[in-house]
Amino acid sequence: MCAIMGYTGTDIPVTRLEKGFAAARSRGPDESRTLEMPTGTLLFHRLSIMGVHPEGMQPFTAPDGSAVACNGEIYGFRKLKRELEGRGWRFASGSDCELLLPLWRERGVKMFEELDAEFALILYDEPSDSFVAARDPIGIRPLYYGYSASGHILFASEPRCLLGLAGSIKPFPPGHYYKDGEFVCYRDITRVDEVCTDDLETVCRNIREKLILGVEKRLDADVPVGFLLSGGLDSSLVCAIASRLLNRPIETYAVGMSADAIDLKYARQAADHIGSNHHEIHITGRDVLDALEEVIYILGTYDITTIRASMGMYLVCRAIHERSDIRVLLTGEISDELFGYKYTDFAPSPSAFQAESVKRVRDLHMYDVLRADRCISANSLEARVPFGDLDFVQYVMAVDPAKKVNVYNKGKYLLRHAFEGDCLPRTILQREKAAFSDAVGHSLADDLKAHAERIYGEDWKAAAERYSYHARPFTKESLLYREIFEKYYPGQAEMVADFWMPNRAWAGCDVDDPSARVLSNYGASGE
Repeated sequence: MCAIMGYTGTDIPVTRLEKGFAAARSRGPDESRTLEMPTGTLLFHRLSIMGVHPEGMQPFTAPDGSAVACNGEIYGFRKLKRELEGRGWRFASGSDCELLLPLWRERGVKMFEELDAEFALILYDEPSDSFVAARDPIGIRPLYYGYSASGHILFASEPRCLLGLAGSIKPFPPGHYYKDGEFVCYRDITRVDEVCTDDLETVCRNIREKLILGVEKRLDADVPVGFLLSGGLDSSLVCAIASRLLNRPIETYAVGMSADAIDLKYARQAADHIGSNHHEIHITGRDVLDALEEVIYILGTYDITTIRASMGMYLVCRAIHERSDIRVLLTGEISDELFGYKYTDFAPSPSAFQAESVKRVRDLHMYDVLRADRCISANSLEARVPFGDLDFVQYVMAVDPAKKVNVYNKGKYLLRHAFEGDCLPRTILQREKAAFSDAVGHSLADDLKAHAERIYGEDWKAAAERYSYHARPFTKESLLYREIFEKYYPGQAEMVADFWMPNRAWAGCDVDDPSARVLSNYGASGE
């Protein structure tokens, strides 16, 4: 997972920019480079994934003086590269991102809507002496921005790079590009121009085919690839598909609390079925508490759900980094937002389900996607998200929501039905949804809440009032996270829209904890 940074002015010394950028060094520990242009600066940390030789180092430059720094993967780039070579372009490396400057010269901003990619980039166009920035439609690759005291815009992969350089730091909106001082939406991945009215079997066949293709694209790497396997439906499907496509044992990793892990037994079942080389990482309550402050600093959030779910993910990724040569990890994120979560069983209508899905997909970059990116990149690994394949997401968003609501007495029915057969054991294919932090072990969240109880007394609400201007903490646990966040990101709370919570406007969802454990339909999720 690489890191990028750019400044569109010349009044901040390069040494100050490099000092801020050093905070994201773990994203690209292989090599760093700073490139100064007449009116600004590009900075890059490299994690070598594609085109691993020195020629693949960024920023890439063109003979006319233009340059680009990109953290991303362009899927299907080999075919695209051949097409560009046929039109006279020449390339020095095996990097997919080297294609960006030729594409820019040929297509301009139109190229963003045509890219099949997870990306964030900053581009300097020499003929116009101007900077352009863009981010993929889901926001899988991170990008933040802010303005210097002199009014020039800065961009960076992580907000901590901009601390002390910019005032208010904000997430760069997914599916947008920045040009000539304006943010322009080039693709709204949630927009449905025409509802898909295919019959159930056709829908499921398309879901199956598109997800398989999404996994296949993400197996292309010049370095070893591994897989996070919780034993839940989503990660298990990714692993099963990859195992069949590669026709060899894959490397799978699961994490669980030593005291009461739920996921580990299911992950083992899935691993045994697909014949993977399976690795279990056991963690303790002490491990979780010791890592808490570091995780919040890495995440740049105070959201309860994100932090709880990040504890296990960060620790398993740390173990992968320390114990293996894996550089790329495939994950199962984004399925919940498309097909439903436990709380969406309470959606009062198909239209309400669809509206909730739209909201959650638009917010992904602040929650689940942020968690996966930071936990993985902090350990010098790259995350790839098959359920975030643009064609897959666009199709599922367009499916008639009457088919997506839970009228089948089983959440995510479409996805389960699409893969019925011998792909996974029935115990995995039909496993009830459990929140990741809960399934790592109920003691994980319980230990965190108990820790907060030990810190704060009965006057905690008065302390919480200090933050009433935005996303006021509403429990001792949320206050703990907010105060750690403010220690590292003072005054930057508005980077996060609010707490991730079930839709409290729905009957059965007016709860005071984001865990599915508090919902009446949790049922066998905790078994």
